Amino acid sequence: MSENEENNPDEQPDTAGLQPPANDSYTPAGVDVEPVRLRAERVKAQIRQVIVGQEDMLDQLLISLLTGGHVLLEGVPGIAKTLTAKLLARTIDTGFSRIQFTPDLMPADVVGTPVFNMKTSDFSFKAGPVFSNIVLIDEINRAPAKTQAALFEVMEEKQITVDGTTYPMGDPFFVVATQNPIEQEGTYKLPEAQLDRFLFKIILGYPSLEEEQAILRRFKNDFTGILRETVQTAITPGDIADSRQRIEQVFIREELLDYIAAIVHNTRNNADLFLGASPRASLALMKTAKAVAAMSGRNFVIPEDIRQVSYPALNHRVILTPEREMEGYTTREVLDEIVKKIEVPR
Repeated sequence: MSENEENNPDEQPDTAGLQPPANDSYTPAGVDVEPVRLRAERVKAQIRQVIVGQEDMLDQLLISLLTGGHVLLEGVPGIAKTLTAKLLARTIDTGFSRIQFTPDLMPADVVGTPVFNMKTSDFSFKAGPVFSNIVLIDEINRAPAKTQAALFEVMEEKQITVDGTTYPMGDPFFVVATQNPIEQEGTYKLPEAQLDRFLFKIILGYPSLEEEQAILRRFKNDFTGILRETVQTAITPGDIADSRQRIEQVFIREELLDYIAAIVHNTRNNADLFLGASPRASLALMKTAKAVAAMSGRNFVIPEDIRQVSYPALNHRVILTPEREMEGYTTREVLDEIVKKIEVPR
């Protein structure tokens, strides 16, 4: 993003040369996505007061929030995974809860449990911390499979069923989970079915030298984190709901839908992959590509939008063959190769 656009968020970005191809189903006066772009910029401007760099993470968190998905953040300790999630929650006028996953955590500690009321001689449901709008699950891989399984229903269907009674979640409902890829002691590998419920898996690295220098300068006189209190509310749940409706109406050509299907289909017929992506991955690529277009100020999808979200949407949904793992291949290398060899629609 250019400096001028950041300083003037109301200015319409230049989309010259990015007009969609002629198509009878395309309406030139389509959905207005400018409110989506402005809301995303307002949120990022607030978070940037504290967080240095991590622009891709901010974009991908917002894409997930605005399309109704959930995010898994993976990275070593100390690179602001938890802090960013908490700051994002501060920018939204809605509820927030944090759950620290530990090996002794039980499912009832997450979703809630029936409690006997002595006065009425009856059971009443006491909601757990998952009943919120923005839910941060810290170190999700530290809880055993039984506790992790408690998240299956709520993440996919946005409801909890306890003793035959279903309790719906509020809107928005957004789960941000974190995990450390280095530590193995006392951790439990997330099952593939649970990973598939995350829209994105965002893999974070260390900041660059310039970013690290900027971090030190920003916090040299702020040992207690007072700067975090400057982050203010930027959007409301109504803004999120309106943005989702606008994103749904973003135009995508039939050829680009075929492009998405070809990418996902190739993961299932690739000699380097033991497990390919499911149809849920295809839907994820379509939804998130529309969000990228809207946040860029366009009401139509271009191939680059799909390529931009292909890795975070697919990396946790595929598994390398044992042979490729032993040879030192990475999931990114295989997915990049797949995307490169699929012909891009013109």
